[in-house]
Amino acid sequence: MSIPAVEASWARIDAWLARHAPLTHATLRPPAPQAAIEEAERTLGVPFHPDPVASLRCHDGVKPDDGTAQLTSHQLSSCQLSSYGSLCGVADIARNATFLRGLGVGEAGLPVTLGIGRRPSDGLFIACRPGPRYGQVGRRFDEDTPSFARWPSLRHVLADFADALEGGLMFLDRIPLTVAGKLRWADERTVPAEAVSPLTRAAALAEPESDPPTPQRPVFPDLAGNDPQPPEQSGTQRLFFVRTRRPRPAPLPDQPDVAFAAGLTPAEMLRRLGAIPATVRPRDRRQAQRAAESAWAAHRPLVRAGEAGGWAYATLEGGAAQFARPEVLRALSAGTRVAVLTRHGPEVVLAIAEDGVPCSEEDTRRVMSPRESNTAGGPEARRLGMDLWPGSTAAYTRFLGILRRDFGIAYDPDEEGPAELTSALLLPLLDDLPTGEDCGFPARVRHLDLAGLVERTPPQRLRAAIVAQLSRLASETHLDTYPEVAEALDRIHRGLPVDCDQDGPLDSRMRTLAAEAHATRQLLRDGDTAPVSHEDLTAWVARDRAAHALREFLRLPLPVAAATILDQRVSVHWHDELAADLDGG
Repeated sequence: MSIPAVEASWARIDAWLARHAPLTHATLRPPAPQAAIEEAERTLGVPFHPDPVASLRCHDGVKPDDGTAQLTSHQLSSCQLSSYGSLCGVADIARNATFLRGLGVGEAGLPVTLGIGRRPSDGLFIACRPGPRYGQVGRRFDEDTPSFARWPSLRHVLADFADALEGGLMFLDRIPLTVAGKLRWADERTVPAEAVSPLTRAAALAEPESDPPTPQRPVFPDLAGNDPQPPEQSGTQRLFFVRTRRPRPAPLPDQPDVAFAAGLTPAEMLRRLGAIPATVRPRDRRQAQRAAESAWAAHRPLVRAGEAGGWAYATLEGGAAQFARPEVLRALSAGTRVAVLTRHGPEVVLAIAEDGVPCSEEDTRRVMSPRESNTAGGPEARRLGMDLWPGSTAAYTRFLGILRRDFGIAYDPDEEGPAELTSALLLPLLDDLPTGEDCGFPARVRHLDLAGLVERTPPQRLRAAIVAQLSRLASETHLDTYPEVAEALDRIHRGLPVDCDQDGPLDSRMRTLAAEAHATRQLLRDGDTAPVSHEDLTAWVARDRAAHALREFLRLPLPVAAATILDQRVSVHWHDELAADLDGG
């Protein structure tokens, strides 16, 4: 296949930019004078390859995108080769090549682009010295060894660039787009339709037994291979060697995160925390911890609930910390009073919440303990009986005394641990949405002037367009395959209210998606033998984020939700689709 000449490719690029991205086209400089090219060759001591010479004779690079022109920096967008930056002019080539030679890395070739962030050590270059790679285009990244890209010449680069612009094709792993008269580049994203579900796999597993089998003393046959008989029957003496070890040190005290709620029942506490009904059963602490550490739990928290002096309490026995989360404090303290004692390494916190309102930071009691020096870290230290933060251990005990004195709560985790209490895995509550001053929205979203769009668009038209964008987001992330979501979208289109309260089917689905994403991420951190892949994580994270966007649409002002929905769109053509939606197309 014949590759077009540099001039022919530039003619195509010029025509496309002039029609579709005139602001970007305006940043291209006029042709470079031949005298300037020859002066640069003398300065660098190397003749330029004919391809960059031909390119410079079409355009001497681009104007600086720094707002010094009549257009502002927000309006101006220079012509860039995807993530490799803007094309170099003659002065850029001479300056950057000299700089790189001073670093001892410039002999590989002459710069073609200004690089990422206009850094001379990044970007494309062309080999101009005689040899097997003469005229070939390479790429370099800061502190990396230069490598040669897939193009044998600059002619190939410009031809592919023109093809990408005209056909909306991938170029350097990105897709060219036009937004408000400017050329932009977008990463192509896809969301797998199917994904391995850690929760579904966990549901097929059995919860581990309460206690492992008791090891039996090995029985050895006699030299003739006969089954042994007790000494009193055989009349023989036998000698056995038993390996012993040093006695273990006294175990550290149990100090779990614990939440107390006045007037509630243990069952109500579990419900407010998001207990999964199918997992509710009595467990002691050891059983609960063993279950929480197993694949059956799928990295979901496990809590046990009991009663102490008129207060219901719940202890966290495994999984991510929950009780200090503001949304959990609000849910637990609705219509009552809650006290929460948590310990995370060196920090111990005693916090109070009443009728859905957590206490202020000033009223929260907090202790930070210095770490003991010269001790091993993590679970191994605890197994060996080492207390990394003895000050925190003492503070936790001291706070239990305060709870007894101020609230009449008599609770001893060491005594309570062996008791079988009602327990369950949780589908953790969703994070709080922003309110008040925190409930703002960004002025720009993915090159879109969202603030201007909100200001000039009638509310009903804007809402209809964002609803259409929300539906597309649900479709491309496969969120709309869940019946609860499909029903919610249908009601939104018909202008009907949607129930998104805790314990409702939509909220439960959203919490399940968040748990799927969390479990997948944790499994991947466990190692390469996990049953999930990074593609699965992509799918669950995309659905979880799309569900969050739906929740924002139901709960927050429209501009705030619009920013999240547009930011999460997968299709690179969402700008054009939004324009059509706003026009009522």
